[in-house]
Amino acid sequence: MADSQAKSSGMSPGVGGGGSHESGGDQSPRSMNVREQDRFLPIANISRIMKRGLPANGKIAKDAKETMQECVSEFISFVTSEASDKCQREKRKTINGDDLLWAMTTLGFEEYVEPLKFYLTRYREVCGNCGDT
Repeated sequence: MADSQAKSSGMSPGVGGGGSHESGGDQSPRSMNVREQDRFLPIANISRIMKRGLPANGKIAKDAKETMQECVSEFISFVTSEASDKCQREKRKTINGDDLLWAMTTLGFEEYVEPLKFYLTRYREVCGNCGDT
């Protein structure tokens, strides 16, 4: 799942890219020639999360980890791009949790929105002014 495969499949160029998913992603100079480690979440983190769902003696093949790494990174980029477009239309620079929930609903992931709303509410209660949400 290297750069050449991503380019030939027309996928957006990176997690931090921005730009609309409909236009094929951000075509700005900063998004061209992005290193793979900058486009994807760290594979060690992906592996640790995947292992939580396995029995103690379970194993995960390298290609399975790499596939999941690419998928979750692309999903984050997809949702973030939609939220970013909304913020740009509203002349705002900061994407917040509500923007991401809106984007997920817009993109057809509404079944995930209620649990995430609950999480976001709890996070805001616990964290208070810990940072932007």
